[in-house]
Amino acid sequence: QVQLVESGGGLVQAGDSLRLSCAHSERTFSHYAMGWFRQAPGKEREFVASIRWNGYTNYADSVKGRFTISRDNAKNTVYLQMNGLQPEDTAVYYCAAGTIQDRVVRGMPDYWGQGTQVTVSS
Repeated sequence: QVQLVESGGGLVQAGDSLRLSCAHSERTFSHYAMGWFRQAPGKEREFVASIRWNGYTNYADSVKGRFTISRDNAKNTVYLQMNGLQPEDTAVYYCAAGTIQDRVVRGMPDYWGQGTQVTVSS
């Protein structure tokens, strides 16, 4: 059973940056497509970014140019660098892992993390 553990959330001001991390528990990490999702209060969970085993990335339009997803297969970790944060980025951010990229992007991964809170004040 794969476990995903997110870290790096917090309270920041508008314009600040944060880097989220998600540690994957298995050595098979490099075989997985990884993704980040977020859920704001009263809203549905939405796709933020994904990265394939080979480094190919996808982003939601709302974060393109501000957020960067990356992975370190040696550390079994995926990152989400978030720059230029805005109050509308406030949400719980979830890490996701799946063996099929398209399912990860569509919000149907094999595994979810527990989430980490990101709060951006104006």
